Amino acid sequence: MAVPASAAPATETYGGWAVETPGPISTGRPLVRVSRRVPVPGPGELLLRVEACGVCRTDLHLTEGDLTPHRPASIPGHEIVGRVSAVGKDVTRFRTGDRAGGAWLRGTCGTCRYCRAGQENLCPRSLYTGWDADGGFAELAIVPEAFAYPLPENQDAALLAPLLCAGIIGYRSLRRSALPRGGRLGIYGFGASAHLAAQVALAEGATVHVLTRSVRARELAMELGASSAGDDRDRPPEPLDSAILFAPVGDLVPVALEALDRSGTLSIAGIHLSDIPVLNYERHLFQERNLRSVTSNTRQDGYDFLALADRIGIRVTVSRYPLSQADRALADLAADRVNGAAVLVPD
Repeated sequence: MAVPASAAPATETYGGWAVETPGPISTGRPLVRVSRRVPVPGPGELLLRVEACGVCRTDLHLTEGDLTPHRPASIPGHEIVGRVSAVGKDVTRFRTGDRAGGAWLRGTCGTCRYCRAGQENLCPRSLYTGWDADGGFAELAIVPEAFAYPLPENQDAALLAPLLCAGIIGYRSLRRSALPRGGRLGIYGFGASAHLAAQVALAEGATVHVLTRSVRARELAMELGASSAGDDRDRPPEPLDSAILFAPVGDLVPVALEALDRSGTLSIAGIHLSDIPVLNYERHLFQERNLRSVTSNTRQDGYDFLALADRIGIRVTVSRYPLSQADRALADLAADRVNGAAVLVPD
């Protein structure tokens, strides 16, 4: 039976970071410290005390204005691991004290043709954590129970956080790449999402080639079992059955397409991408090469990936930052100074 929520005193507050004026984090201060009144969870909601929150490239896009803000002074962060400190009316799956995870997708209509067809990631009325509601760059966060994930009690919160977006989106991107069993996969960019997707592909018998400009990321790729690791403009040592573009760089689309074998598929993982250059039909698309985008994820993607990650013992490489240094974490992500995934933890 759920434990009912109790209203917090009106004077009780919590701290976090909000996007005040979106802009380049390298030259300004778009992310600022804020103090907010502690919220009371509404019907079907959980109030989480944040144990860890991953720092996703989408958070950077929101902070710098690549994605148009949906609300003023929103708190970013959508890879949330927390403890339930209060629950709203009609909550049945969680009790106070439980560990729960909040992810990017936080709401859908449930009635449109996409939701009814199991494609809730395409719901026109979908809502997102940190974009449509405050997220996890804070001490507390509200998460709808219907979109929360139960998480294991015996694992480091900082190692769980990147699974909730980087892992789930990487998993969907891998499936969208139509990689055949034992196939040859190219991965362009090797940050938080890529280093998790690579491990899934390797566990399923793929040969993985990593293309990234980061020397440290190449070293990590080889440690995890990649067959090769080169610069993002290099040609992989063999034609690819599939490729995933994680770097938000449109110039790499023709590079990756040209590396595909006949009938190969390129999956573009990001929510934001710089402009794609003009493609040459014969060089980039002929011989039935395919180009696919990835849009968010379904909750089923999340459940499938989290179960798979537990089964294969996925290794999560993280760089930890105290919550008080969230702006530095984003700046490091923008400058490619993060190895693996950046994660905020309480000070």
